[in-house]
Amino acid sequence: MSEPPRAPLPPLRIGTRRSNLAVVQAEGIRDSLQRIAPDRAFEIVALHTLGDKDKSTELYNFGAKNLWTAELEDKLTSRDLDVIVHCLKDMPTRLPESCDLAAIPLRDDPRDALIVKAGMPYTTLKTLPEGAIVGTSSVRRSAQLRRLYPHLRFANLRGNVETRLAKVDDPESEYTCMIMSAAGLERVGLKHRINQYLGSKDGGILHAVGQGALGLEIRKGDDAVLELLGRLADEKSTLACLAERALLYTLEGGCTVPIGVETEWVGDGARVLRMRAIVVSLDGTRSVEDSLDAEVRTNDEARAFGKELAERLVKAGADAILKEIVANRPPKN
Repeated sequence: MSEPPRAPLPPLRIGTRRSNLAVVQAEGIRDSLQRIAPDRAFEIVALHTLGDKDKSTELYNFGAKNLWTAELEDKLTSRDLDVIVHCLKDMPTRLPESCDLAAIPLRDDPRDALIVKAGMPYTTLKTLPEGAIVGTSSVRRSAQLRRLYPHLRFANLRGNVETRLAKVDDPESEYTCMIMSAAGLERVGLKHRINQYLGSKDGGILHAVGQGALGLEIRKGDDAVLELLGRLADEKSTLACLAERALLYTLEGGCTVPIGVETEWVGDGARVLRMRAIVVSLDGTRSVEDSLDAEVRTNDEARAFGKELAERLVKAGADAILKEIVANRPPKN
């Protein structure tokens, strides 16, 4: 007597923010999962988060580290979602007790990018004229750029990729250009708008922790989903990003403080991870930077490596810069 057919598994519900970029990212993960589990159904659930609803307040003034994640994590914990697809740079380094970072897939280009207003002749940061206005909501970007290009000015620029681009291109707007994640532009088909990629070897600024990578968050203890998502994980992307996140965790920073990093695999067999990091005062006048190389093969080694570099930065004076930034943040209303 043959066994009765097993009931199909319920659809795996993939949570994301509602922006075009976030949905595109979630669709990419869904398609990858569909190839791994062709008999499983997958469903995308898009929500507006606090960071999406308030598009005018400068990120620095929120003082919040879960601007893009809290509402989605509530849905995950209440079992309305099974996994959340985040830009890893938006994920706090301290997750709720009920949640875990399940996997980090292959990382895209982690660098920032310069996008110049349509019709303007400038092609690099160095060619921007005195007083040119750079649109960015990131204090990490503006602090590093103030340090390197003191002749530039800065104005808050928030919104999704397409909204920001439209604001910059508006002939009536004050913006000469904007800075944003290269990976974000590439994922929504706007790579052709990148005038310059920015890294330590070119524009001089270091990217955000986890930038260019996605983080897949699940409920703690959900072993079935953990096993499925683990098949999307990329080893070297995971190790580099865990090292970066450990550095940020040790410095107790979030997306609203000016900490930049850059990681690359070097040496024979590319098993040595090199990480550069910088902490900059908001006005760009003071900074502490350092770099470190180490052989990194396990998640624990990656975290220890990031912690070691953070401790070196603290000894060199990074904690004084960060404490001053936090002390001067406007009080919450």
